[in-house]
Formats: sequence, structure tokens, C-alpha cells
Amino acid sequence: MKLFFSSLSGLALGAVALVAGAPHADAIDGKRRGEQSEAREQFMAGQVKSLRDIEGRILPRMRGMQYLGPEYDAGSQVYRLKFLDSGRVIFVDVDARTGAILRQTG
Repeated sequence: MKLFFSSLSGLALGAVALVAGAPHADAIDGKRRGEQSEAREQFMAGQVKSLRDIEGRILPRMRGMQYLGPEYDAGSQVYRLKFLDSGRVIFVDVDARTGAILRQTG
């Protein structure tokens, strides 16, 4: 019985150590959350278009490609939309103020 409780407490301590040592979801996704909050603040201030507006203009032009998602650079106010086309990653940089495509690479 004593061996059972010792094993059980050892498992519990191991689980606590794993959880404490695991990176927090905010740490992993912290950059993304920062991008989102900066984009939202600039949108609310009327400085940039919403991501929904930008995607509405760009996604129809990229038919047949898989949309991988956006990134946002608050400093330059540029959205970078990522697509996958036949194994190639395509980046489309869009001016967040005007919605104009700045460049497409890939």
C-alpha cells in the first residue's frame, strides 16, 4: 500500500513538473496576439482597413491556392497574407491603409 501511494505521489509531482515546464500558450502565440491587438487599435483609430476588408479584396485574386493566414506589421502598417500553391508558399504584402498590393513573392 505504501508503494502504491509513493508511486501515485511521484506521478502527481511529475505531472506538475510537466505542466510548470511547458511553454504557456500566450508565450507561443504572444507575437500573434500582439499583432492582432496592434491591428485592432490602428483599425479602431481609423488608420488602417480591417483584415476582413483586406482578405475580401485579395482572396478572390488567389483562387485555387490554399490560404495559410495573415501576419501584421504595425510599424509599416502592412498585412502579409500567406498562400500555398502547388507546394510553393506565396506572400502577398498589402498596404493596410489603402488595401493596395505592395508586392507578391514566391
